[in-house]
Amino acid sequence: MQQQVVEPDDQGQLHETQLQQEDLIAAIDIGSNSLRLVVAQIIPGPDYRVLDEERVPIRLARSLTQYGRLDDTAINEALTALRRFKKIASGFNVKQIRTIATSAVREAENGIEFCERAKHDVGLEVEVISAKQEGQLAYRSVAKAFDIQDKNIAVADIGGGSTEVVLVSSGHIEDILTTKLGAVRMTEMFGPSSQLFEKSEDFSLMIREIDRRLKKHLKKKSFVPQVLIGTGGTFTSLAAMLMAQKGIAGESEWGYRIPRADVSHLLDMLRKMTLKQRRSVQGLSDDRADIIVAGLAIIDRLMARLKVNILQVHDRGVRDGLLITMINEGCGESLAEEDHQQTLEFFARSCGVDINHTRHVADLALKLYRQLQEKYDLSEEDARLLHAAAMLQDVGYLINYEKHHKHSYNLVLNSHLPGFSRHELEIIANVARYHRGATPKIKHSNFERLAPEDRTRVKQLASILRIAGALDRSHKQQVTDITVKSKKGHTNLSIVYTGDPEVDLWAARSRTDFFEKVFDTELTVVLSENNK
Repeated sequence: MQQQVVEPDDQGQLHETQLQQEDLIAAIDIGSNSLRLVVAQIIPGPDYRVLDEERVPIRLARSLTQYGRLDDTAINEALTALRRFKKIASGFNVKQIRTIATSAVREAENGIEFCERAKHDVGLEVEVISAKQEGQLAYRSVAKAFDIQDKNIAVADIGGGSTEVVLVSSGHIEDILTTKLGAVRMTEMFGPSSQLFEKSEDFSLMIREIDRRLKKHLKKKSFVPQVLIGTGGTFTSLAAMLMAQKGIAGESEWGYRIPRADVSHLLDMLRKMTLKQRRSVQGLSDDRADIIVAGLAIIDRLMARLKVNILQVHDRGVRDGLLITMINEGCGESLAEEDHQQTLEFFARSCGVDINHTRHVADLALKLYRQLQEKYDLSEEDARLLHAAAMLQDVGYLINYEKHHKHSYNLVLNSHLPGFSRHELEIIANVARYHRGATPKIKHSNFERLAPEDRTRVKQLASILRIAGALDRSHKQQVTDITVKSKKGHTNLSIVYTGDPEVDLWAARSRTDFFEKVFDTELTVVLSENNK
């Protein structure tokens, strides 16, 4: 069965998209602070693209700490939201809807009653997942979005009623630690609505309780994480506020790197504000203003407990992990693996690039990479990313020629290209960003938020791509082959050509500085003596 969906293209014009019913899925997350729906279409990879999202800020856990039950008003509001979610999903004729509930429903005395009403009144089967399952879903989302191989990391998912901490070594889960620390729960326990931490003694009591619970549950740590990756609204709100302070409001919070000192300073500022003052803070939503102090306090004390100084923000989490799980469990099995080259070419063509030029540059870049690979211990995986960056370096032409390299970065990063993880797309986007123009600098926000090892990778790949791109400056594909010979402190690049390669030779010689700095070698570009 097909459905016609009218949606805007990149220029804002409407067109019809054919959606296959069997490719459509929906996930509903019943959290302690809000209910969320995501409708998605499975695409080759397998992966998915979001078709619709809905969030309703119903604080289901608002009376849980005091009474141990979900109150009737919250239940009725939640059921109303679920009816709306189901209607939205039905409008897309989705193949499968999966609904999960977390700590509020899990702990409430009447949690089973709520699930029964959802089934009877709305027609939705609610799966109450354990805290460990919650942590696993958050980890699954992080593992798809970030390069976590050969690293020791911690993943934290902070919700309204609980916090799960996943310790991961080289891509393998070492442990999942669960705590009853949540932004709503801590606010209800220590920040009465009349005060909300304006009294320092309330705040001090909360910090001591957070430390006590973290010490109890995080006694045994097999390693000190290199970085903490955080999922959930508290983390994205933290990033949004700090980004607003730095004048970069409105950009994606994904991957934003935050030192613990920034967390502590912002926490200290917010806890001294009235609720009215907090609601005026840029980057902080009204419905989170009353619980943000408790949420940031959990982050600050968690970083202290784990002895980790860097936090990286993930803008997805449990819902994303649920969609990935649904796809892996069979929803995407019928999709054939799409050829990467076809995918890249389709994207490049749709942005109006010279496809013959980009193909040729990609070919030259790989030839150069292969001949440098052993000497500089370059990875096989990065060859694949270099090829993709070469194919996509000029997609920014769609927006603007003069600054197309910057637009290429944004288009690639947000492309959700099948076959590439979110982390891989970030590397590709940065390499495309630096194929021309300024070289990478820490003051560039896109480069600053990369891990140190990824910055090195981007520099290496971008410097190679600059030389390859210059060798087809004429867009005539006159340089047909290249040979690299390296001696101590010197690299000789000999080109085989047809026609008149003067423009290409000049361009390559003018772009050697970046390559020479990155690889610590002098680069000479010459015409091959054996040219035919």
